[in-house]
Amino acid sequence: MAICSVTLVASCKEPSEPFALLPKWLIMEKFVPYISIWRFVLLFTTCNLIIEEINAQNWLNGHATFYGVNQDPSTFGGACGYDNPYHAGFGVNTAALSSVLFRNGQACGACYRVRCNRQLDRRWCLPHGAVTVTATNFCPPNNHGGWCDAPRQHFDMSMPAFLRIARQGNEGVVPILYTRVACKRSGGVRFTLKGQSNFNMVMISNVGGSGDIKSVSIRGSRTKTWLPMYRNWGVNWQSRNDLRSQILSFRVTLVDGKTMEFINVVPSAWKFGQTFASHKQFN
Repeated sequence: MAICSVTLVASCKEPSEPFALLPKWLIMEKFVPYISIWRFVLLFTTCNLIIEEINAQNWLNGHATFYGVNQDPSTFGGACGYDNPYHAGFGVNTAALSSVLFRNGQACGACYRVRCNRQLDRRWCLPHGAVTVTATNFCPPNNHGGWCDAPRQHFDMSMPAFLRIARQGNEGVVPILYTRVACKRSGGVRFTLKGQSNFNMVMISNVGGSGDIKSVSIRGSRTKTWLPMYRNWGVNWQSRNDLRSQILSFRVTLVDGKTMEFINVVPSAWKFGQTFASHKQFN
């Protein structure tokens, strides 16, 4: 049975002595029947202190900076195409990802748990500092050794999110540990209609679960089959079918394979620019 070691940052190892962490007085003949129980309690308590936040198998190394010091967080939609990330359900805890993580927009909407790595930087990292951010933008490379150049795994975070994990200083760069987590959203998935008569486009936001969308199909009330949509950019999906004056339904598949159908979520009297919230959500 493995015992978690806090000093190894949530790593688990087999102790050389099975009862090394138990007091000597407990390892007496009359207490032998209770050793297994105490051992289980010790293991359960120790491991659960850290297993939720840190798992050495899933956490990866990277770096983080911040941007938008005097900028309205609602304008951080950037390369993902969110008109207003704050109103899209993401709040102010957002980040622009380096190209390795951004994956040409496929990572838009994904959520990451980010911790400042105090083992590497105790001066600037806050104790127990952690924040969950949503990918809403792209941090472009500059091909001169910049933080967002490939193959670096980098998060350029909104300032409110950055200050949850680190102090300002050190030129605004800190080492981090990060991992993918499920997105927790309030309310249902939202669909914002854009485009024109022969070019329908929908921006899909407030997506829970894995958050990042793999594919989308659309169906009008006069359409018998699902019509595939194509990623225009970020979270904007397009169709060249004229679906005006039709009730619209959507089928959305996330990167993790989960699929959900949003039937008749948009009424026939819809207009470009309107947003419609569903009553369904990925979890």
